[in-house]
Amino acid sequence: MDELYQNLYFHLFNRITDALAAMEQQDFGTARDILIRAQQSAEEQYLNTDG
Repeated sequence: MDELYQNLYFHLFNRITDALAAMEQQDFGTARDILIRAQQSAEEQYLNTDG
């Protein structure tokens, strides 16, 4: 289970970094989309585990 959380952490950290970069470019729609997709992806990964 620790590996799952580590993978989720890195996934979310990288997507947040992407969203911040988009925000620095004042592309708030893209930033919002990145964060929504990251949240959905992390939730899906979590729900698809046997833990």
